[in-house]
Amino acid sequence: MLKDFKEFIAKGNVMELAVAVIIAGAFATIVASMTSDLIMPLVGAVFGEVDFSDKYIVLSGEVEAGMSLEAAREAGANVLAWGAFVSTVINFLILAFVIFMLVRYAKKVQERFEKEEEAAPEAPAGPTEIELLTEIRDALKK
Repeated sequence: MLKDFKEFIAKGNVMELAVAVIIAGAFATIVASMTSDLIMPLVGAVFGEVDFSDKYIVLSGEVEAGMSLEAAREAGANVLAWGAFVSTVINFLILAFVIFMLVRYAKKVQERFEKEEEAAPEAPAGPTEIELLTEIRDALKK
């Protein structure tokens, strides 16, 4: 396993992986904002001005009616935050779809390049170095 890890690091995959993680983190932030700031308000408007991210069920503890999720947690209540879970699932579905589309596109591009390489006519092979030297030697003998 250590040998494989050394090969992984030596091939430069670590930098590619680090860049991918940084970009994915930034993209996840964008998707989270899109879900909480654009999608969930629209869903809430359809279902009657409801903010799903603040919806919860009190499992134990004392909570006043209409208290926000954060306030209920600060009051020490044990809550089942199903609205936050719905938002997280929507985030995941958006990210999974975008990643699927990227992988699908990359696969199509790779297949296209492979077909172009197969279809490209091979350049006629020129004389080898030995053949050229032999011709030069024969020409000098004349």
